[in-house]
Amino acid sequence: MRGIGGTPHPFGLSSIRLTSAAEPGAMSSARERRLIWYRVTGEDKGDPMAKLIYSALASADGYVEDAAGGIDWAAPDDEVHSFVNDLERPIGTYLYGRGMYETMRYWEDAHTRAGEPAVGLEYAGIWQAADKIVFSTSLAAATTGRTRIERSFDPGLVRRLKSSAAQDISVGGANLAGQALRAGLVDELHLLLVPAIVGGGKRALPDDFRADLELRDTRKFASGVVYLGYVLRAA
Repeated sequence: MRGIGGTPHPFGLSSIRLTSAAEPGAMSSARERRLIWYRVTGEDKGDPMAKLIYSALASADGYVEDAAGGIDWAAPDDEVHSFVNDLERPIGTYLYGRGMYETMRYWEDAHTRAGEPAVGLEYAGIWQAADKIVFSTSLAAATTGRTRIERSFDPGLVRRLKSSAAQDISVGGANLAGQALRAGLVDELHLLLVPAIVGGGKRALPDDFRADLELRDTRKFASGVVYLGYVLRAA
């Protein structure tokens, strides 16, 4: 999916270049909040289990796409994008379905395109440095580095990855994330809610899933976007 300028958002959405409302030091502040997050959730206590994180940029009524498939209303400005970069920096592996992978493939060579903004170049480096696993029955071959294909979503594979990975894992896309949520694999939920009500479309979270959440972090941005960082409580 592409928006004005043709640049996908880090979570798979299109990015319209907006005037940044970021204050000096916003990126370092986001990085500090991420470090605090790790301390709060036990990373510094020697827990060997990597976390599986589902991140989504959604409307206030919970949709990642509107009924027409539109997503321009969710385009992040530089302040939000920089915050996302800091959230994504600790990720060592991305899990995708085919559609999300083909969207995110943009970041493989974003650094070669003239005019790519600094915040996009930073994200491209983060994304390129991570491993990718694509769950697809039809994708013949990967077209990006550090990528392998699995023919079906296997909760056991993800559990083994969590137990052995040195860095956290991200699941991208509402459909794949829904499968991971139902399988009890997701540990953290990072929601960026956009100040828009779209009334329908593709939901960020599955309809047939329930969970208790513990709010661990929040942030309000100048654009009206609100970040909510949750931990899924054990049943």
